[in-house]
Amino acid sequence: VQLQASGGGLVQTGGSLRVSCAASGLTTNTYTISWFRQAPGKEREFVATIFRNSGRPSYSDSVKGRFAISRDNARSMVSLQMNSLKPEDTAVYYCAASRTVIMSTMSLSGSYHYWGQGTLVTVSS
Repeated sequence: VQLQASGGGLVQTGGSLRVSCAASGLTTNTYTISWFRQAPGKEREFVATIFRNSGRPSYSDSVKGRFAISRDNARSMVSLQMNSLKPEDTAVYYCAASRTVIMSTMSLSGSYHYWGQGTLVTVSS
């Protein structure tokens, strides 16, 4: 299994960016796939998830209403559309996959078996 994150870059405050996670070796509708982020000097934090089978999304409070997670099963890809970006959104964004994560464990990085390499998102003020 491999996860490849891409799409990061530099954007101004209030702008938008879309990061994507290309999966190989798994089918995106049978794995729950999530996005985490890690800012310099901070711990990795949960951002959003899309649950396997149902495709139900869930978000952290800090991004709810601004970010949207989606998946394209035919392309084995999960994307995170980020709007109204703020400087505090600056971080390396990672995608992660698990078949066993549930609502109560979705925000725990230890719940995930597979991780992508990360893509840097920088929001300038």
